[in-house]
Amino acid sequence: MGGLFDLEAKEQKIAELEEVATSPDFWNDAQAAQQHMQKINMLKEQVNQVRELETDFEDTEALWQLAREADDDELGAEAEDALNALTKKLEQRELAVLLSGEYDDHNCILTVHSGAGGVEACDWAQMLFRMYTRYCERNRFKIEIMDYQEGEEAGLKSATISIEGLNAFGYMKAENGVHRLVRISPFDAAARRHTSFASVAVIPQVANDNEVDIREDDLRVDTYRSGGAGGQHVNKTDSAVRITHIPTGIVVQCQDERSQHANKDKAMRMLAAKLLEQKMEAREKEIARITGVQQDIGWGSQIRSYVFQPYRMVKDHRTNFEMGNVDAVMDGDISDFIAAYLQQTAQRSNA
Repeated sequence: MGGLFDLEAKEQKIAELEEVATSPDFWNDAQAAQQHMQKINMLKEQVNQVRELETDFEDTEALWQLAREADDDELGAEAEDALNALTKKLEQRELAVLLSGEYDDHNCILTVHSGAGGVEACDWAQMLFRMYTRYCERNRFKIEIMDYQEGEEAGLKSATISIEGLNAFGYMKAENGVHRLVRISPFDAAARRHTSFASVAVIPQVANDNEVDIREDDLRVDTYRSGGAGGQHVNKTDSAVRITHIPTGIVVQCQDERSQHANKDKAMRMLAAKLLEQKMEAREKEIARITGVQQDIGWGSQIRSYVFQPYRMVKDHRTNFEMGNVDAVMDGDISDFIAAYLQQTAQRSNA
């Protein structure tokens, strides 16, 4: 495992970065220092995860030996469960090695939008929102609600969250696109089957000032009173902020915080991420123009179907990976879908 994950090189890099951090003038540039410390913490997290794997391997090996020596079926079953859990962890760490994209190691911003269909679509958007927050909790990602607009009767119109953690964008980029739900609607008195859609957009957060350039003169900042149906995510003070980037026409807004200053800070982070997304798309289009290769870089293509009726199945249309345990998927168990997407992407890149 040490060779596969290059622990020696990572630990040497950590030592070098920590040596730099001991310089007396290290904190003179607070922003650069914070980015430097984030890089150290990211590398330490990578090393710690592999060290945990090594410990789990030793514990599992000891349990297997004890079960064999004692000829104990119950211990044997326990050892088999431990081995299965270890195998899954190892597969996840191997998958992380595939995350070599330019922004894969960045934090990200994820937005869920309800599609056409009124209350049914808003309810579906909220189900997806919960699925992603549960996935983040399972994988020790830190989440922060940046904007949340409730539906008029139920669910949500749109919600945006910041996701922070090791390779957050690298994993979550697999969720870009339109998600389709087929079920018997709980809002239909005739109990008819309905099809609903919601779109998911995932963009990397800016890690340093060199990635995007935002000038104050290019911004129009408007404040307004938070709207929506009420609830824990929406406050009723004149603190909501909408920022328009005049050169591109990009508009972002935040109304989740009670402080206008806090809402503006969040909105600026969203704007920076959207400008980075625009830069990425422009680069992909230029590559396609030069190479003559047509690339789908939009968020609009339908990527996955969640069928509750007449059968139960979740299927990804890009990889053909599917799961019959719909309840587990909706509770955040989407790692296998993400793994299948990343493996397919890596195979295409190497072809």
